[in-house]
Amino acid sequence: MSETAEQKPQQPMMSGWPARLIWLLAIGLAAAAAYRWHAIHWGQWVWFAAFIVMSMLRAPHAATYRKNTIVDDRNDRPERIVLAAMFATMMVLPLFYLATPFLSFADYTLPNWATAIGAAVQVPCLWLFWRSHADLGRNWSPGLEVRVDHGLVTNGVYRSIRHPMYAAIWLSVLAQPLLLQNWIGGALVVPAFLAMWVIRIPKEEAMMRAQFGQVYDDYAARTGRVFPRLTAR
Repeated sequence: MSETAEQKPQQPMMSGWPARLIWLLAIGLAAAAAYRWHAIHWGQWVWFAAFIVMSMLRAPHAATYRKNTIVDDRNDRPERIVLAAMFATMMVLPLFYLATPFLSFADYTLPNWATAIGAAVQVPCLWLFWRSHADLGRNWSPGLEVRVDHGLVTNGVYRSIRHPMYAAIWLSVLAQPLLLQNWIGGALVVPAFLAMWVIRIPKEEAMMRAQFGQVYDDYAARTGRVFPRLTAR
């Protein structure tokens, strides 16, 4: 998308002090959770380890993203609300649950095989999370944004599915209630991410269609959203 007088370059959505405060909060809660290691179940440790790995995988891409010049920002109020809900239910509430005993009233108990399934899901989840970031490169953004020189990525895992990063997050979201067996710190992430999926995906695909036109339509016709398409449309 070319820069016009009505479409001036903007700074990325997550930059400056808000992003730093978010990460300081997460680091503080993570440190408090680690301090309570003796009170943490092995399934909770699996979630905690996966959270640390995912944060490390995303960190260099987040640093690169903050250097982007944004020419199309579609982060409206509903988008910001669901993004905040995801941050709360995928990071703050789980870490608060592990760091303090205050949410224990909402605990539930699942059999060991359910916890084992949640742990096993972390393997494909982390691989897909890493691979989708690596393939997307400079084009990654936490919100609905198009940067200068934005490109349509159709290689790697994007060759078969349009949203592999969301597929990885779906795996993480569905595994979280199995590892963190608490209605607030664990299970609340499922409706939060479902809301993000319903609100964001149509807008994101409309943004890509506006940016790339028929090229994106052709790409969408031969790929699935989170599963490979068996037959092209």
